Amino acid sequence: MAEETSGAEPVFQRLCIIGLGLIGSSLARLARERGDIAATLVACDSGPGVAARVRELGLADVVETDPARAVEGCDGVILCTPVGTFAALMAAIAPHLAPGAVLTDTGSTKGSVLRDLLPLLPEGVHLVPGHPMAGTEHSGPDAGFATLFQGRYVILTPLEGTDPAARAKVEALWQRAGAMIEAMDATTHDKVVAIVSHLPHLIAFTICSTADDLAQETREQVLKFAASGFRDFTRIASSDVDMWRDVFLNNREALLEMLARFSEDAHALGRAVRWGEAGFIEDRIRRGRKIRRTLIELKQA
Repeated sequence: MAEETSGAEPVFQRLCIIGLGLIGSSLARLARERGDIAATLVACDSGPGVAARVRELGLADVVETDPARAVEGCDGVILCTPVGTFAALMAAIAPHLAPGAVLTDTGSTKGSVLRDLLPLLPEGVHLVPGHPMAGTEHSGPDAGFATLFQGRYVILTPLEGTDPAARAKVEALWQRAGAMIEAMDATTHDKVVAIVSHLPHLIAFTICSTADDLAQETREQVLKFAASGFRDFTRIASSDVDMWRDVFLNNREALLEMLARFSEDAHALGRAVRWGEAGFIEDRIRRGRKIRRTLIELKQA
């Protein structure tokens, strides 16, 4: 058990993190370093070899492979697996969640989270969905680091009538992680992340697929002389397959809406290039530069 560093009471007496990928293992490292997030930390992952690696890294007090056993007696549970696993995972853990427990998550689609968790939520268990807007292209228990959430936003999508004490615990967890907290409804969240996260990933995967489909000789030259712009796309495109498949499928409507708007704008810029409309091209470039400056000012770049 980690020694407390802040002097504050732990947010949770027994916290279970299910899924020890980048986000889950970063939370575990943070909890171990601080000591004021969980008095006892339980880690659960059924992936091949993951539990053994979590034990080797010393990321938790208790390591389990069975989620039903892992959540027993916990007053806090965080789901950090791909959102496509949530329905089956909830079916497994729901009968074992303790009365009064706080259930939250880190999934980047919130409509699907409510769809998959709410019907099975036991009476007296408090659901406070969340999404940390932080990450890298790496995955697995070795990829995490305790400062991942420092200075980043966490979006909470609490339901109307959510228990204030449960929400306060989730907020306290993320505040101690160094994150900034915003709240919005699930529908708004899914549209926001569709444009700022999901669409950029879709574009990156597509550009890299296009490059991969080029004739062999051209493809070799593309990879040999890849400039920083293309390299940035390859970094995004190297993200976890299971996670992003689930994100696309579970935020289908919002993603397709943003893709349609992007396609219209891309065609408009393409027409401007075709017809030599320099003013239109300059406007699009200036707007891109403005967005970048704003992100830097907000310390999100």
